[in-house]
Amino acid sequence: MTAQVVTITESNNAQSALKKIVWDWACTDGGIVTGSVTTSKYTGQVVRLITNPDASTDNPTDNYTVQVLDSDSADVLMGSGASRDTADTEQVLASSLGYVYDSTLTLEITAAGDAKKGLVILYILQQ
Repeated sequence: MTAQVVTITESNNAQSALKKIVWDWACTDGGIVTGSVTTSKYTGQVVRLITNPDASTDNPTDNYTVQVLDSDSADVLMGSGASRDTADTEQVLASSLGYVYDSTLTLEITAAGDAKKGLVILYILQQ
């Protein structure tokens, strides 16, 4: 059984209201990532989502799903992380994304295939 591996990088520059979170993930052989939680809490509008599948042979299965859950287990992506592409970097802009309030964020991925990899990048305009 392959264990998930996730590295979280949080850019919280005090001089900027824009925050960036990067989840560099490798899923289990069951195609999932679960319970990868940020160390910081966030409040603000989610203004950009980027999904970037691994460029090598470890790219995820087509139409895998990404969710970013707040402390209430609500998807701050508002369902916009569904049907991600196997090979192409994709972006979702603010009009299709939600808000977060005083919450850590948890990455959840499903249907990504056997031990696949990628990046999920989230930008939040802190308020």
